[in-house]
Amino acid sequence: MRYEAIPVFEEGDVEKFLGQDDLDKLRLVALSLALNSGNPEQAEGICLRLANHKDSNVRGNAILGLGHIARIHGTLMEDSARPLVEAALKDTDEWVRGQAEAAADDIEHFLKWKLKRL
Repeated sequence: MRYEAIPVFEEGDVEKFLGQDDLDKLRLVALSLALNSGNPEQAEGICLRLANHKDSNVRGNAILGLGHIARIHGTLMEDSARPLVEAALKDTDEWVRGQAEAAADDIEHFLKWKLKRL
């Protein structure tokens, strides 16, 4: 794994990346929106859409994006986000589980939720 700066994506680009299933972009789009968007509802919607993606990096980063939204904006739709984060905590992929742990820490701290962990 290597560190790379997360680019700022334009809202119009997001739908294009989703439509093309561009993994290089999809691996970063949820984090980009979670960290940079002034529209937490839109960022959360993209994270929720990508949280079940077949690619583990896309899936893990989408879950981590939910944690960033909780930390930065202090909000998430509990009925949608909670089950995805709790499922990601049990994902078969180690990367996804690790991202889910980081997200769960932020969600529990900033939103005061108690998530079901292993």
